Amino acid sequence: MDPISPLEQALHAARALVLADLVAGQVAEADVVSLVEESVVERRWWLEQWPDGADYVAGLVAQDVQDALLERYGRWPLCPVCGAGDPHALDVEPELGPDPHWVCHKAGVKVASVGTLGSATGGKSSS
Repeated sequence: MDPISPLEQALHAARALVLADLVAGQVAEADVVSLVEESVVERRWWLEQWPDGADYVAGLVAQDVQDALLERYGRWPLCPVCGAGDPHALDVEPELGPDPHWVCHKAGVKVASVGTLGSATGGKSSS
């Protein structure tokens, strides 16, 4: 068995983190998981062009999935911090950087690292 390349390790880790957040939000249906897979395929090419971007791929996959969900289903993940007012989605920060996390710009707080959204929502649906 061949060892897994660092590029593939980064892609597998990004997939796992985003899937964990989708599961926490109870939106990990087959068609949504397909969106993750589409992003991973696109980001594989991106990483082949820029291998130094491996630390950034989890945030990029999260953003890709968030954008695809917005186009097809609506905002995700909804902010678990703000109880009043219009529901709004969290954003991934940094947009291109290591240690991506979900933030609420309305409250000005970091909610959770990408992959740990379930700890912030208590397993409640965020869609």
